[in-house]
Amino acid sequence: MTAHSGPTGISNLEGHTDFDITWPWTRPGGLRAGSTAVLRVKDEAPSLPFVLPPLLRAMDHVLVVDNGSTDGTTEVAAETAARAGRSDRLTVASYPFSVARAGAEHLAQHELSVHSLSYFYNWCFAQVDTRYSWKWDGDMVLTTEGETSIADLAWQVGDVQSIIRVPRHGLYLDGDSHGYLDLGLRNAEEWGFPIGPDFVFTKAFEWEVRTTPDPVRSIGLPFGLCVELKYLDGDEFAHWTDPASFATSFRNKRKRREWAVFNDLQEGTVLPGVHEIHAPSGVHIVDHVTHDWLPRAPRPLDVGSVVTSDDAAPR
Repeated sequence: MTAHSGPTGISNLEGHTDFDITWPWTRPGGLRAGSTAVLRVKDEAPSLPFVLPPLLRAMDHVLVVDNGSTDGTTEVAAETAARAGRSDRLTVASYPFSVARAGAEHLAQHELSVHSLSYFYNWCFAQVDTRYSWKWDGDMVLTTEGETSIADLAWQVGDVQSIIRVPRHGLYLDGDSHGYLDLGLRNAEEWGFPIGPDFVFTKAFEWEVRTTPDPVRSIGLPFGLCVELKYLDGDEFAHWTDPASFATSFRNKRKRREWAVFNDLQEGTVLPGVHEIHAPSGVHIVDHVTHDWLPRAPRPLDVGSVVTSDDAAPR
């Protein structure tokens, strides 16, 4: 079978017709009003109990696409939604193909292969049936004010050609009650996009990028709305072909910062801009930071050097 990309969708190189892409705006009935958060996950069971509840409250729908988890991620997603009373807002799908890691492995992969990052992302977002979408990660947790802000935007942007930039801050976890919040980095990536032919994924050097028309309205949200969980006892860079590449490309500025913070914390060094935080007894560090520490921090939030979405690599 010959791979094909056209106005109604994409067929893949390998001939897996069940995983050909049909653009959702071409389906009978078109798209409905509302917003969908799309999470592409692999082994995110520890994070989802923190990630999903505020997201399910803020969005019309949440789509979790599992890519070969072995830690019970899909079961945890379903259980978490049920406990939150939001099972009707959750869909869990499976993408059974190995996907190229960011960097050299991605660069070597054909864009129309089921193993390509860009094909994978296009397939995931082709499952959306709302007019707006949010590119979310399985380790990104909204703060209390972040949930309110995203919920307000979720119903406002559905019929407007706007992209939303949301800052996030790395929260490095050292157990259930102790962590480090990195406010030494400005990072506001484009996460919110309309669903339509002008906003699809294509291949770039280290990762996939979402196309946008010119001009398009861009809305930037304030700092302090979202944290990204990073486990100091885990392998936070397994999704990259070679972390050494962080030093060879100006596009990897954010990853260089994360690499430095992660490794220095493991060696007992706290870099400037990183805040050590202890949660009160009986409170999980993630809940403490997202419900209390960040919402109570003085505004404007003191955040460090600038990184744009063009510089930042995806999860």
